[in-house]
Amino acid sequence: MSGSCAICQKRKASRFCPAKAEKICAVCCGTEREVTIDCPADCAYLIAAHRYESKHPRSLPAGTALLDETIPKDILHAHQQPMAALAFSIAKFCAARPATVDNDILSALEALAQTYKTLSSGVIYELPPEAPLQRELYAALRDFLDGIKKQQAERAGSAAFKDIEVFYLLVFLYRMGLLRTNGRPRSRLFIEFLRRQFPQAPELQREQSRIIMP
Repeated sequence: MSGSCAICQKRKASRFCPAKAEKICAVCCGTEREVTIDCPADCAYLIAAHRYESKHPRSLPAGTALLDETIPKDILHAHQQPMAALAFSIAKFCAARPATVDNDILSALEALAQTYKTLSSGVIYELPPEAPLQRELYAALRDFLDGIKKQQAERAGSAAFKDIEVFYLLVFLYRMGLLRTNGRPRSRLFIEFLRRQFPQAPELQREQSRIIMP
């Protein structure tokens, strides 16, 4: 049918979808956005949807991992620099691998937090994520954190960066990600939030929009 939605082929196409490079209907835009459609961050409809979602925070279901952990109040203040460096490392990883989505970050952070929790009790046990991209991020963050711990251990007069402290920082980032994402399979809301925390970093600069409206 001429002028019909490129997805459902039923309703009238009313808006241009930059991901599909075709026109789709408002219903499919709303239901398939960040689900089957890999939306670019600068899509006007995506930006509007995210603006609406930010005013209506989602609630986390009971049983969500790591929600029962109590983070000591002084941990975040005492380790602001490692926290910022960790967040930047995640943002840099995502910039280099555009296919990364929020769920990849959350899975890697959860697995890494569990690793450091066991390490803090004197047990060496790792269970990295199975998905290749998540496993790659897990390994990158593991190496990064090991590097920070080694630097602090070698620095005279510097307190050692304990495994339990690393665990709490990971839990904090994980919870932040849960609250910043919208839960859709292809959401990059948390990734965009991290990127905006480092506006001057050349590694995180996005290419100029290539969206061409018909």
